[in-house]
Amino acid sequence: MSDSLDAFARDKLADLDAAALRRRLVTTARGPGARAEREGRSLVSFSCNDYLGLAHDPRVIAAATEALARYGAGTGASRLVTGNAPPLVALEERLARHKGKEAALVFGSGYLANLGIVPALVGPGDLILIDELGHSCLFAGARLSGAEVQRFPHNGLEALRAALRARRGAARHVLILTERIFSMDGDRAPLAEILALAAEFDAWTLVDDAHGLGVVEPGARAPLEMGTLSKTLGSYGGYLCAARPVIDLLTSRARSLVYTTGLPPASAAAALAALTIVETEPDWAARPLALARRFTERLGLPAAQSPIVPVLVGAAEAALALSAALEARGFLVVAIRPPTVAPGTARLRVAFSAAHDEAQVDALAAALRDLAPDLVAAA
Repeated sequence: MSDSLDAFARDKLADLDAAALRRRLVTTARGPGARAEREGRSLVSFSCNDYLGLAHDPRVIAAATEALARYGAGTGASRLVTGNAPPLVALEERLARHKGKEAALVFGSGYLANLGIVPALVGPGDLILIDELGHSCLFAGARLSGAEVQRFPHNGLEALRAALRARRGAARHVLILTERIFSMDGDRAPLAEILALAAEFDAWTLVDDAHGLGVVEPGARAPLEMGTLSKTLGSYGGYLCAARPVIDLLTSRARSLVYTTGLPPASAAAALAALTIVETEPDWAARPLALARRFTERLGLPAAQSPIVPVLVGAAEAALALSAALEARGFLVVAIRPPTVAPGTARLRVAFSAAHDEAQVDALAAALRDLAPDLVAAA
């Protein structure tokens, strides 16, 4: 009975191989100091979203260890069934305060958060306007909602205004979806302008702050501030900060919260300890962006807007080859290929951490100048 399934999988894998788009999991042991062990080699990783290196901070590990010993490894069921573990309560209170909101709700992951938030707020008869470079989970949540979904050009304020002007009257509610920092390009959304448009046309705005929390000046705040615990905070999970009535509604209607086992207490405790570090050590939190700008300056690239710097290559095969050449020199910089990015825009996505030092950043820049002078010159 499985022969046709196996044949289907083999054919699809052959197609992916032919296009240099097959993904493979590679055993990698992450360590402190932005190090990674692969196949017996120690590499400097520039492919991790642990922007402050807090996943290996002793204070964060101690908080997780204490919670693990006190509350156990898991929550056992949905939080609505087994109750709220105290570390989750404390984390939600601190996240809300950090974002200047009345309340917060923690989900099992950032992806699960957007799968639950969007369908809980809009549905048939509503309109979703989403930046074309929004994360996959924003599109997935939009599709699940049953609302009409319309993309607008990346950061295209005039196109967004035109869509609002043309469609607002026919829609019961309008939800705008965007990101504070876009994960593949590292650029920022014009949030103040988007929020002004939303106010003008009585639309709601959700901003995904997965890559900005703690390391980029937040600027304007959206009514719906969503993010993750797995990047700057070095832990795992997702969250939404919003007004109390919105959070109370989602507690009853967000299916990815209601029907999913709650986040482990140790993950919440780790994120809470990391958030304290973010708030009390601003110089450390500022390092990733400063290092990213050091890198772009040395390569003549546009000044970094975040800890993420794309080095556009073009073809998937070329991006893989450049990644392999850097790995041979001791750098882990993974190639990003379609469908994560558009065809013809395969790239190296260089992510900077406070755990990097200036010499590592300069060495990576020198290696890229040597291996891909045309890319650097084109930039």
